[in-house]
Amino acid sequence: MVLTLLCMSKEYYKKQIIDLRARIEKEREAKKKDNAHYAALIKSSSSTSSKATYRKAKIDHAASHDRQIEYLKRQIESAKASLKREK
Repeated sequence: MVLTLLCMSKEYYKKQIIDLRARIEKEREAKKKDNAHYAALIKSSSSTSSKATYRKAKIDHAASHDRQIEYLKRQIESAKASLKREK
């Protein structure tokens, strides 16, 4: 019974790491999509003030994606440390 629980937790951490890596990839794709969206808005905008607003929104959204990616990376490191403790 104890051996089964240990194996399950090892598998849990391995699966968690795989899932977190997939989430990072999705977040990177979302960042690219947002950047392209805001770049198109900036390019098609005619007024200087709206261009500045879109540029600021683009930077804010990119920073948000970066923070989320860093958070997920920290979670991966935590899961790796937990997996190492289980071995």
